Amino acid sequence: MSDQEIRKIVLAYSGGLDTSIIIPWLRENYNNAEVIGVCTNVGQQEDWDGMERKAKASGASKLHIIDCREEFVRDFLFPLLRAGAVYEGKYLLGTSIARPLQAKHQVKVAIAEGADAVAHGCTGKGNDQVRFELTYKALGPHLHVIAPWRVWNIRSRQQAIDYARAHDIPLGNISEKNIYSRDWNLWHMSHEGGELENTWNRPAEPMYQLTRSPQEAPDKETEVVIDFEKGIPVGIDGQRLDPLPLLQRLNTLGAENGVGRVDVVETRLVGMKSRGVYETPGGTILNIALRELEMITMDFETLAMKNTMALKYADIVYAGKWFTHFRESMDAYMSKAAQYATGSVRITLYKGNAIVTGRKSDYSLYLEELASFGESSYDHSDASGFIKLYGLATGVGAIVHRDMEADEGPAREMREMASFHEK
Repeated sequence: MSDQEIRKIVLAYSGGLDTSIIIPWLRENYNNAEVIGVCTNVGQQEDWDGMERKAKASGASKLHIIDCREEFVRDFLFPLLRAGAVYEGKYLLGTSIARPLQAKHQVKVAIAEGADAVAHGCTGKGNDQVRFELTYKALGPHLHVIAPWRVWNIRSRQQAIDYARAHDIPLGNISEKNIYSRDWNLWHMSHEGGELENTWNRPAEPMYQLTRSPQEAPDKETEVVIDFEKGIPVGIDGQRLDPLPLLQRLNTLGAENGVGRVDVVETRLVGMKSRGVYETPGGTILNIALRELEMITMDFETLAMKNTMALKYADIVYAGKWFTHFRESMDAYMSKAAQYATGSVRITLYKGNAIVTGRKSDYSLYLEELASFGESSYDHSDASGFIKLYGLATGVGAIVHRDMEADEGPAREMREMASFHEK
């Protein structure tokens, strides 16, 4: 489809500077095409009443505001949590996991509106362009994709502000002084830019928006017990809760106690290193709790394989490959592996720390009577035969290698092996 044939475009709209200026730019460069905005509520605080007015003032014909918070927690965040996916050992994937959901609803609106194209405000050197566009390919491959940041001549925040003013686009609280690029949803808030671009600089305390400084957190411990069923959180302190209020309560508890801050230098999909600071209060508590429950309910092989797969799971979520057969196949394993991950974990929150102080499960593989240092039914003499067999390969290897290094013949090897077995 040529640019001149595009008559209707659906834009992933956030109300921020980039997506606001994209609306008039699309109309200027695509034959005055109709631009329809889609804004997904994934837990960010916005002026929802003023969002539609702002979009229309920027030139959009309409704006779809979709509340998908419940879906986000139930179908995206909790499966991610169950998988144990943490990118490069630190990042809990808050922005990464939201983009496929947002792009999914954008595609649904585009199909319902009979649009020719979809557009996004992601830059050409970030990760989000890939996450949006892989979802477009998976769910709406017929749609033309427009990525203004890869083609227009705007190259800086100041140029974007100048463009907005020239086109009478309401800026609201957007200004040259707002130095951070942020993304906010129910799982986390991310911060990039400003002093963070120098990796030696300590993040300024006013930058944090969700969590208290650990120094300013309460001088007393807060205990919380989290209940899980098959690897999915279902309750707090014995009270059963739906996914959204459960996460919201843990976000509040974690934020009050300074839990969930992490400073990360990560590897972007395009290859460059990038520094971000993340606040993930409730997600941090849940991740620590569920990993502990797995330790008492999963056998060695199941847990080892799950932990291995979690690394790959994190990579594909970071890369935006949510709507793929591969991710669905891994989730099938994660679901089965978590079959017995049912129980409760007690977490103590104190000045930035989330400390496990208790765990229990009807499926616990920990048997106190068996593991006790006191008198038990365990027969210590059984270990002798086990060690002989378990160490057989080690012993054989040692004999062979020693004799070969000493240049001794096979007769000596046979004698040593015979002696080893007699013992």
